[in-house]
Amino acid sequence: MQEKQLFEYAVIRIVPCVEREEFLNVGVIVYCAAENFLQTKYSLNKERLLAFAPEINITEVEERLHAFVQITNAAKDGGPIAALPIASRFRWLTATKSTMLQTSPVHPGLCADAAETLIKLFEQLVIKQPK
Repeated sequence: MQEKQLFEYAVIRIVPCVEREEFLNVGVIVYCAAENFLQTKYSLNKERLLAFAPEINITEVEERLHAFVQITNAAKDGGPIAALPIASRFRWLTATKSTMLQTSPVHPGLCADAAETLIKLFEQLVIKQPK
C-alpha cells in the first residue's frame, strides 16, 4: 500500500459579478509538496457559461485561465509569478481576489497520487452536473 501524502487544492471559479457572489466552477488546482506537484486542470463549457452570464467576455476568461496554467507550469512567458518556487505559485494563485476569476478556499487532503487526485477532483467538482 502506498503511503499517503498531504495535498492541497482549490476550485477555480468564474464570478461574473463579484457583488452577487454567484460562480461557476471551471477548474481545479492541486499542490502536493511531497510529490513536487502543482497542476491546473480546467474546462470551459462556453454554452453553459453564456447561459449563466450572457454578457461575459469569453476571450478574456480564456486568457485568464491560460495565465493560471502558465503560472502553474512555471512557463517562461508566464511572467514573474511563474518564476517563483512551486509553493509560492500555489499561494499566489489561491490568494483571495476580487476579479472575474477566483478560487475557492484551499482545502487539504491525503492522496497516494496527486495527478490521479487532480483528475478525481476535476470530475467531481467541475464536470459532474448537479441533478
